[in-house]
Amino acid sequence: MNIALKIPLQTTADQLIEGCIKEDRAAQKRLYELFYGKMMGVSMRYAIDADEAKDIVNAGFLKVFKNIHKFKPTHSLESWIRRIMINTAIDHYRKNKKHRNKLDITEVYDYSENESISAQLSANEILKLVQKLSPAYRTVFCLYVIDGFNHREIGEKLGISEGTSKSNLAKGRAKLQKMVKDLQIL
Repeated sequence: MNIALKIPLQTTADQLIEGCIKEDRAAQKRLYELFYGKMMGVSMRYAIDADEAKDIVNAGFLKVFKNIHKFKPTHSLESWIRRIMINTAIDHYRKNKKHRNKLDITEVYDYSENESISAQLSANEILKLVQKLSPAYRTVFCLYVIDGFNHREIGEKLGISEGTSKSNLAKGRAKLQKMVKDLQIL
């Protein structure tokens, strides 16, 4: 049986949320369509490739639909969904412990940036470089640089020390800089 799911494009956020709370498939589909692209972008920062990012997005939307009744209108719906996606990516990282790269070094190494080559890179090229980092470096880098978490929060979320978070960030940045330099040589 093929049931056409229809919901007006002009549906308000409140109506969409109410429909999702009532488990209305059309409302869920519309919410998914509205935020899929942005949330895929969030997930791509944490994933190795597009397939892994899709897994994170789909798991994240399952959490969104399961917990939509907890949404507070004092926050934006997009930021609430984004937070769920980030937490889902962290859960995905924890689940794949074999990818962990734990180093408990509290020193943060100094680095210098080559602005001329990095300014020439597109967002997609930078994302591809970030995806080449080990999962530990990539996760800490994204949480700190892009999503604005501090090292204490990252340590708590990932179950690592604050020093390990700092070390992974420094080493991730160093690896990114090396990749950018290697691009300049090519």
